[in-house]
Amino acid sequence: MSEEYVFENTVPEENPVHSKMDRRLKWLLIALMVILAGELIWVLGITPCMPLSVIEISGVPELDRGAVLIQAGIGVHSSYMTVDARGAELSLEAMYQVESARVTKQFPDTVRIVLEGRKAVAMALTPVNGRIESVFFDRHGVVFEIGEDGAAGGVHTLPIISGLVFENPSLGMRLPALFQRFLTDLGRLYSSDPDLLGTISEIRVNRRPYNGFDLVLFPVHYPAKIRVGNEITADTIRYMLLLIDVFIKQGVVVDEIDFRTGTASYKKEVSLGQ
Repeated sequence: MSEEYVFENTVPEENPVHSKMDRRLKWLLIALMVILAGELIWVLGITPCMPLSVIEISGVPELDRGAVLIQAGIGVHSSYMTVDARGAELSLEAMYQVESARVTKQFPDTVRIVLEGRKAVAMALTPVNGRIESVFFDRHGVVFEIGEDGAAGGVHTLPIISGLVFENPSLGMRLPALFQRFLTDLGRLYSSDPDLLGTISEIRVNRRPYNGFDLVLFPVHYPAKIRVGNEITADTIRYMLLLIDVFIKQGVVVDEIDFRTGTASYKKEVSLGQ
């Protein structure tokens, strides 16, 4: 007696609906990958090489936009990839109106330029083309404005510097390095306590032999000369005002107060009571 064995096919038949959906999903994923690759190529490879779409400039509104861009080396065809941010900063800081510049690039097509203009810490009166003009310079000794049209902030609160010998100054010229520390002191005072600096109407520079100098301060509300060394500090001015207040209360007129030795000495001229 023979036995017959029948083997059934256990492999399930492929569902045509599922197969069709798998093929569609596969093509959809491929399409998405192609689109994503295209976007990446566009954003990372093409857009940074295209002309900039956003250029923002702030800080010194009186500067012409076109002049700033030319100075920074940015033209109509400049792109994110071609702009040299550090080189642009150095070029912009060479402008006499600009104390500092910051150039930042924002991927993929934006450049921002932030400028800090020079601020006057003092002014001088000097001949310019046959006329006496106001000349303004900053804490670095850079002449950045001539005449009072722009007024460099507050003309009436700035001390006048006398004794500096220069004729026909030009915009962008720099005072000798000898005066750098003095001008830095003025800048610090102007930033921290402008009212205190405003108690001085004039500062005279007295040159000494061997390239040195002393300063003579002229208070606004007292007819005296205050001799100091080559530095001017808030403590010196406060001490000066304290002594002047004492002299006024005592009815004494002093012609000169000398702080150069570290202690105050003075020359008494007359008494208001006489």
